[in-house]
Amino acid sequence: MTKTYRQGQILKLIRGKRITTQEELAQELKNVGIAATQVTLSRDIRDLRLVKTRDGYQEMAPEETGPRFSMLAGEFLKDVLRAQNLVILKTSPGHANSVAVALDNEGWPEVVGTIAGDDTILVITPDGPTGEAVQEKLLELLEGG
Repeated sequence: MTKTYRQGQILKLIRGKRITTQEELAQELKNVGIAATQVTLSRDIRDLRLVKTRDGYQEMAPEETGPRFSMLAGEFLKDVLRAQNLVILKTSPGHANSVAVALDNEGWPEVVGTIAGDDTILVITPDGPTGEAVQEKLLELLEGG
């Protein structure tokens, strides 16, 4: 079990239920088969930028991470294709990675993940109808609307 996996599970837990103490968090992790000490949880909470609120642990608002996806897509996105639940974005050479990162930062719930090459991005959606909806959304961006 890696740090990244553990931290991903922490995010999944706090997004799904109200967890107000590190003890509760440790117990919830234990319930999914992950043992973590208090020191480890404190470090993870800091690394993940979690804050304790009256409603339990919450993620802090993300810091500005770079240009918005709509701006990059308008400049570098050349085509949007689809194969069932996979949406393929063609970009100008050398720009797929930055466009993919910007799309990931948008946090679209219908996008499971992205993989970027030099001028191609593979956008993975859960199913065909969702892939079609994402393709339409991206084509609207491409057309400037």
